[in-house]
Amino acid sequence: MKEDLSERQAQLLKAIVEEYIETSEPVGSQNLVQKYNLSVSPATVRNEMAALTTKGYLAQPHTSAGRAPSNIGWRYYLQYLMENKELPILQEVALKQRLWQERFEFNKLLRSAALALSDVTTGLGIASTFEGHLFYAGAGNLLSNIEFYDIEVMKAVLNLLDHDEKFLHLVEKVAGDRETHVFLGEDLGIPGLANCSLVFAHFNTGKHRGTAAIIGPARMRYNQVIPTVKQVSSLLSDLSGTW
Repeated sequence: MKEDLSERQAQLLKAIVEEYIETSEPVGSQNLVQKYNLSVSPATVRNEMAALTTKGYLAQPHTSAGRAPSNIGWRYYLQYLMENKELPILQEVALKQRLWQERFEFNKLLRSAALALSDVTTGLGIASTFEGHLFYAGAGNLLSNIEFYDIEVMKAVLNLLDHDEKFLHLVEKVAGDRETHVFLGEDLGIPGLANCSLVFAHFNTGKHRGTAAIIGPARMRYNQVIPTVKQVSSLLSDLSGTW
């Protein structure tokens, strides 16, 4: 898949994705050339954007001349182009302290994990177990994103959270404790969530198996969200001796 794009197309896709994350608006060629100091003309950028669209990495909304990443484009970005970041040490310590103080009460620990995920990422944080416990926090955060202004989208998210079995069915599709997974749009298989994303990682304490997750727009800041979800799931696993 990586060989499908030229170096210039890959860097252009990276710029488009990162601009779209910041603005939520379809990206035009003129803006890219000016903001990212691309050493090519707007006409060349337009031609490359057309090629990326033909290949399926970009989509063109009906009401705009600009382009937005498609599911294929997001996946390429996540696999090949995103600059992976580690959580700052102070943030790691703060997360550990926050969960550690709730380590003796299982439900409080899950609730604290959901709140921590929400606070750090400004998404909707979820901590659940496969035994049916599900806690979430930060639903109001979603309304800071234009994707969730649509009441049908919010209804779809809240319906998912109100029915534990639907959420568990989603996350049980993939295995691998401490590995972070991303479901984008159509991967979710839920009408109304085409422009949303679910980032999650399983934890396993020996006594309990479950999931730490974030729901947000497809254009979430993955290089912050992914390491946060990974850290919280690892902390939940590592606190197994206290449950």
